[in-house]
Amino acid sequence: MNRYMQEKWSWIEGTHTLRIELLHGLSDADLRFNPGGANMALGALFRESGDIQYSYIQSLKTLSQDWSYSNTDLGIETSVGQLETWLQSLDVEMKELVASLSDDDLHKMIDRGGYSVPIDMQLDIYLQALLIAFGKASVFFRAMNRPLPENIQAFIG
Repeated sequence: MNRYMQEKWSWIEGTHTLRIELLHGLSDADLRFNPGGANMALGALFRESGDIQYSYIQSLKTLSQDWSYSNTDLGIETSVGQLETWLQSLDVEMKELVASLSDDDLHKMIDRGGYSVPIDMQLDIYLQALLIAFGKASVFFRAMNRPLPENIQAFIG
């Protein structure tokens, strides 16, 4: 097992679990909520989170970050079940991929379009992207007058 899996993976895995917890408290109708202005709907925010994860998975495979992917599956933004299934499949794929890396692989550089970072730092940046998505989701929950799940409240505030 590589050092990232031993030392840091639990942070990413725990954050993936929190994202699914956020979904569990929602209905399909909730995913259509939009706080107004130029904001996206809540379901689009979750889809975007999956698109970002997909991009990071691909970057681990190709050593190049590509932000162009967008899941266009019909209903992905309006079905809690579809979102949960897709996000959990991404979680499994990412864990298997990271677990397959050697300690030497963690030092390989990923081109992020103008600068490069080693794989282990790329994973740390991914974790930050998840936390940013939680921050965004917390605004939606507050605008909907919905309490955040207890674990999210304790972790994010």
